Amino acid sequence: MVDRTKFIRESLEESAATKKAILNSCFEEISRAVTIVRDALKNDSKILFCGNGGSAADSQHIATEFTIRLNHEIKRKGLPAIALTTDSSAMTAGGNDIGFENTFARLVEALGRKGDVLVAISTSGNSENILRAAQKAHENGMTVIGLLGKDGGKLKSQCDLPIVVPSENTQRIQEGHITIGHIIAELAEMELYG
Repeated sequence: MVDRTKFIRESLEESAATKKAILNSCFEEISRAVTIVRDALKNDSKILFCGNGGSAADSQHIATEFTIRLNHEIKRKGLPAIALTTDSSAMTAGGNDIGFENTFARLVEALGRKGDVLVAISTSGNSENILRAAQKAHENGMTVIGLLGKDGGKLKSQCDLPIVVPSENTQRIQEGHITIGHIIAELAEMELYG
């Protein structure tokens, strides 16, 4: 039987340690991501997000921080951010007609323009549909930011800016991604409208 007290304590301690490791190893990359996103929004470009599973949920969460707002003290207009994961008709038609591995790439082809940013979220960095989306983003003249984990996988080399959470634990990586997403969104919001 699992020791619940021990499990809770160790999970929270591991999460805190991962956040400290992010501070020590990803600070410059996070700062650069803020600049990339802020400048794209300043130039009337948009931010696209994609990911699978929990990373799909993170895509939706972070995109919403841009379209609605994050800092409740800042009154601003909605900012153009799209989670490519939210359209069930596009996802199922794509999966059926052109293959799941091509669906995000097709959406990037349709919606992405030069100057836009793709935030590709993948804990492994090896999801074929995310790799193809990054490739299509580059073909469209977009900048690709990767929120990654472990060693960054194949996606690391396809990102203009890979941010690799230093953990092997998928849960801790995802917690790191949402924290990084909040930092990027709130700083971009503050620098544009604060």
